[in-house]
Amino acid sequence: MPRPVVPILCIVGGVLGVLGGIASAAQLSVSMGWKTVIDVDSILLAFAFANSIGLIFGVWPARRAAALDPIEALRYE
Repeated sequence: MPRPVVPILCIVGGVLGVLGGIASAAQLSVSMGWKTVIDVDSILLAFAFANSIGLIFGVWPARRAAALDPIEALRYE
């Protein structure tokens, strides 16, 4: 049985988003002179939000497609 791809994509997307946010905050701190604070709670919230969105929009269509008859599903493409 193949491994689920959706959670892996969610995790990678969440990590990339968090790293991008940290890099953006550091760049703003250097270029604009703003004092930026990166809180662990905000990182966890962003990561959880990215994962929940990825899982919802990845699993929901897959479950709907799995419930369809293959002939009927291919007929509408």
